[in-house]
Amino acid sequence: MEKTVQLYEGKAKKVYATTDENCVIVDYKDDATAFNGLKKGTIAGKGSINNRMTNMMMQLLEKEGVPTHFVEELSDRETVVKKVSIIPLEVIIRNISAGSFSKRYGVQEGIVFEQPTIEFSYKNDDLGDPLINEYHALALKIATREEIDTIKAMAFKVNEVMKTFFKGLGIDLVDFKLEFGKVADGTIVLADEISPDTCRFWDSETHEKLDKDRFRRDLGGVEDAYQEVFKRLTGNM
Repeated sequence: MEKTVQLYEGKAKKVYATTDENCVIVDYKDDATAFNGLKKGTIAGKGSINNRMTNMMMQLLEKEGVPTHFVEELSDRETVVKKVSIIPLEVIIRNISAGSFSKRYGVQEGIVFEQPTIEFSYKNDDLGDPLINEYHALALKIATREEIDTIKAMAFKVNEVMKTFFKGLGIDLVDFKLEFGKVADGTIVLADEISPDTCRFWDSETHEKLDKDRFRRDLGGVEDAYQEVFKRLTGNM
C-alpha cells in the first residue's frame, strides 16, 4: 500500500489517500493548538508519542470488543487506518471535574463523580464546537437515534477499559474526547486519536497534570508530561 495525495491537514494531523480506496495514512504532527486554534505552538516529539499511544490504545480496545479504525502502524508518526466518514459529534466523557466543566458550572477541579458524565459537541470549528444534546443532534441529522445509542454505549465501554488500564499505570483518567466514524458499509468505529492531546491525565498520587493542559495553561514541562505518560504506557505493554 502506498501513499498518494494529501486529502486533509488539520491542527494535529495530515491525512493521505493510498492505493487502497478503503484505507488512508495518518501522519501525526508536533504542532499544538488550544482554544479552537487561538493559541499555537509546538511540542517536540508529540507526533510520535500520540501516534504510537493511539495505536496501542486502539489495539487494547479492539481486544475488549470496541471496533476501531486502526489497521497498521507504519512508523513513529504514520499509521494506516480505515477510511471513515467522521460523524460530526465530539463525545466527551468525564470522570472527575476539570476544565470547561468546572468553569461552566462553577465547581472546583478534582471532584470525583459517582458515575461518569457524557456530553456532546457539534464538531464545527467555525461555530467553536458548541455543546449540543441528543435532540439537537437528531434535529440537525448529525446521527440517528440508533447511531447515538451505539456511540454512547461504545464511549462508556472505552471509559471503563481505559480508566482501569491507566489506574494500573498510576494515572487517573480525568476526562477525554472521542470521535467516531462510519466505514464503507455504515458500521460505526472509534476513530481519531487517544493521547495527552485528547485526554486529561493526572498522576494518581500527586495529581500532577500529564496532558495538554500544561500547554493550554502555560504550566511548563509539556514535553516531559507527554513523555512520562508514554514511558509508563510502554513499560506496561
